Amino acid sequence: MKITRIETFLVPPRWLFCRVETDEGVVGWGEPVVEGRAEVVRAAVDVLAEYLVGQDPLRIEDHWQVLTKGGFYRGGPILSSAVAGLDQALWDIAGKTYGAPVHALLGGPVRDSVRVYAWVGGDEPAQLTEQVTEQVEAGFTAVKMNAAGPTSPMATAAETAAVVGRVAAVRDVLGPDRDVAVDFHGRFTAAAARRVLTELAPLHPLFVEEPVVPEHGHLLGQLVAAGPIPLATGERLFSRAEFLPALAAGIAVAQPDLSHAGGISEVHRIASLADTYGAQLAPHCPLGPIALAASLQVAFATPNFLIQEQSRGIHYNKDADLLSYVVDPEPFRFTAGHAHRCVAPGLGITVDENAVRAADRTGHTWRNPVWRHTDGSFTEW
Repeated sequence: MKITRIETFLVPPRWLFCRVETDEGVVGWGEPVVEGRAEVVRAAVDVLAEYLVGQDPLRIEDHWQVLTKGGFYRGGPILSSAVAGLDQALWDIAGKTYGAPVHALLGGPVRDSVRVYAWVGGDEPAQLTEQVTEQVEAGFTAVKMNAAGPTSPMATAAETAAVVGRVAAVRDVLGPDRDVAVDFHGRFTAAAARRVLTELAPLHPLFVEEPVVPEHGHLLGQLVAAGPIPLATGERLFSRAEFLPALAAGIAVAQPDLSHAGGISEVHRIASLADTYGAQLAPHCPLGPIALAASLQVAFATPNFLIQEQSRGIHYNKDADLLSYVVDPEPFRFTAGHAHRCVAPGLGITVDENAVRAADRTGHTWRNPVWRHTDGSFTEW
């Protein structure tokens, strides 16, 4: 079997899909994207396709080595995301060829269902209580929220109180038997994060995500030592090598993104590395159905898995949603806040190719906002 064609599709709201076709008619799908830079990743996929076309798709590990290391200049979000989507597609082909779900090829399932959480916003808190109530009524046992919008370098007393007040309001709705995770999104300095973490501790967050930007990863150890809240990071880390210092610093939760961190192959290895540090895996995935399908396959085969992010109803999805490009929604039917193990081959989903091709004719130019402080200076989004 040989790879004969690789195509990419720029689909709303902000995603990029790739389709890998073989001469035996087996097709694999992947989701290679950097949000806000989808067109750049598309170009990178085109370059990598020059190597893959004509190759045996089942030599996944060898292809991963060449795609990540065959160029003198390596790494970075664009290249690792391009590789990630192609890697997902190759695993999809492998599963379809062998008649097995990807999790079976990764060593077999270690669980029958995967706990997922729902997004409820938080940086704009007006409807927060209502949103959390809706998710509880939908059966979710965990939600995640942003801690704040634009934040001063040294959070004021009012800003700190506002963060704590929003999380407290969510905790009131959830009660003690459900969980809230809080995403700092790198919007806090280390000093501000220490102060807010201290105030949040009595509310018992499941974890606090990205307490500082990844460039300040050398400060994670200080934040871990500062209090009892489990810290999580990893959506902007792209390899085992980049996760190693964070894990050594004591993070409790590793959050690689299956569409950024080298795909199924590398995230499976990151999970094993995290396990040696007693850390749990909670893959980042505010993306589309292919990325989520890949994430779930890893989750079913990962002993130290904690919880899975998913994008149904997330605020980014204006023109399309998680189910817009799949034929059967069943793999993403959540019961009591869990996704149940699918035994369909490959990634376990059927992509609606006609819908994807139609969406690509429109495409998108999604860009993340640029935020500024009141004095006009740049602040983290």
